[in-house]
Amino acid sequence: MNNFLISRRTALRGLGVSMALPLLDAMVPTMTFGQTAAAAAKTFPRRMAVCYIPQGVLPQKWNPTGTGKNFVLSESLKPLEPFCEKLLILQGLTCDKARPHGDGTGDHARAQAAFLTGRQAKKTSGADIKCGISMDQLCAQRVGHKTRFPSLELGAEGGRLAGFCDPGYSCAYTQNLSWRGESTPAPKEINPRSVFDRLFASASKPEAGSSRSRREQYNKSILDFVLEDAVTLNNKLGAADQRRLDEYMDSIRDIEKRIAAFPVTKPFTGDLPERPGTTPTDYKLHLRAMADLMAVAFQTDTTRISTFVFSNELSNRTYKFIDVPDGHHDVSHHMFDKEKMARVAKINRFHIEQFAYLLERLDSMKEGNGTVLDNSMILYGSGNGDGALHNHDELPVLLVGKAGGAISSSRVIRYPRNTPICNLYLEMLDRMDVHVDSFGDSTGRLKNLS
Repeated sequence: MNNFLISRRTALRGLGVSMALPLLDAMVPTMTFGQTAAAAAKTFPRRMAVCYIPQGVLPQKWNPTGTGKNFVLSESLKPLEPFCEKLLILQGLTCDKARPHGDGTGDHARAQAAFLTGRQAKKTSGADIKCGISMDQLCAQRVGHKTRFPSLELGAEGGRLAGFCDPGYSCAYTQNLSWRGESTPAPKEINPRSVFDRLFASASKPEAGSSRSRREQYNKSILDFVLEDAVTLNNKLGAADQRRLDEYMDSIRDIEKRIAAFPVTKPFTGDLPERPGTTPTDYKLHLRAMADLMAVAFQTDTTRISTFVFSNELSNRTYKFIDVPDGHHDVSHHMFDKEKMARVAKINRFHIEQFAYLLERLDSMKEGNGTVLDNSMILYGSGNGDGALHNHDELPVLLVGKAGGAISSSRVIRYPRNTPICNLYLEMLDRMDVHVDSFGDSTGRLKNLS
């Protein structure tokens, strides 16, 4: 490493483009390398993401065998084998506010609405929706000022703020995970093109629009706009940083190419205020594009907080590409039919495979002596336990990453039944330096994570 130091906020700039950089040696004083995990945590930012799946899981194929450090992954969780050292499987957690409590049917709406809020959704199909602030948005309000975007809400299935979905419940509940306030959902972005443009657009909206239209018109890459800046910076960097910068720019170009290959609703013409396009028709490619974008946002410290809804509650998406022609919601009510149960297990495993892809991306991003995943907490779960029973206890909950050394992983931890999942959120918030006495329906902090 040479003596050349640059700010962590250094970005490559061009017409309408601002490309944040990954952590380079030139951004970190030499003494931070080789230090303890606790000391490194003060240098490298901690990130937090929540990945949500609907309709719960098939417990028979989900639950691992063994507890503590002596466990064997189940068939559904097998794709997570490479990350066992950084994996926590948390059992016994409950989303109590997804239960009826006198409100009757509507378990799916309540499950998604309550998962991150710990609050009972008001039963209404009108505009008077009411839930509670979600854990991620509370965190964003407290520490989001440290990054360009306080939080990033992603998804692979559209959402609405109105309409009738679950009996008696607004679609706002089944199609939104993050809530900025009691009556204000934080809508997710499902178009990878829009997320890409948002991450790499400059603060100037007119310039950003011009940049988009020129890239489309002349078939240019975003890298063409920052090339001059990149060459200037590269000449000042050491060999390790030059290699890291080249790898980063190659990865951005790869993402850009794959997104450019997605179909659009109509040909692009002129400098339009919004980029026309539609979401990918290939669900797997869609999930992976969003995973790539979240990973880059974490790598460049563009945000430290994100949510990712793989699919909405009540989704009846079919999975013909893995030999599941049934709608997801329909087949989740399998009535113990062995063939249907096998199909549910296929869907559960497919989702875990895409989750593993996100983890792989984060773990490939070096940061000091570790990786971005080492300095993150990635939560995966659902507000439903067994999708066939509509129960909201024994939730399928995974926590991956070490939060900069603040989490001791590679364990299955069994908590007493009906332990609020909000107890976990208090611990996660603590590790993001957001300290509150209670959240949602918490009864205390979850023990034994450290």
